[in-house]
Amino acid sequence: MNGKKLYRIPARGKVKGVCAGIADYLDIPVRLVRAIVVLSMIFGLFMVTLVAYFILAFVLDEMPQSVEQGERAPTAHMLLDRLEAELRGGETNLRDIERYVTSETFSVRSRFRQL
Repeated sequence: MNGKKLYRIPARGKVKGVCAGIADYLDIPVRLVRAIVVLSMIFGLFMVTLVAYFILAFVLDEMPQSVEQGERAPTAHMLLDRLEAELRGGETNLRDIERYVTSETFSVRSRFRQL
C-alpha cells in the first residue's frame, strides 16, 4: 500500500504500538483501529485478537527514526520519473555529440590534426 512498510510505533502506541503502526500503514485514525480491536475482543474473538496482537508485537520491527520523521522510501513512480529525467539528459548529451561529429567543424579539425 503506497510503498509503505508495516511497522509498530511504540512512541504513539499504548501497549506495543501495533495499533498505531496499523493505523499509519492504512492511513486511518488510531482510535478506529483500537475500537475495532476492542470490539473484536468483546464479540467473541478475544483469544484470536489477543494472539494476533502479540504475534504482530514480536514480528513487526519498530519504526526507524528516519521513516518517522517523514523520510519515506521513494515509490516506483518517483524512481521511474528520476530515471526518465536522467535518460533525457543522456539523450541530450548524445545528440550534442552527434551534431558535433557530423558537422563541418569536426571534419575540418580532424583534417588539420592529420597534417
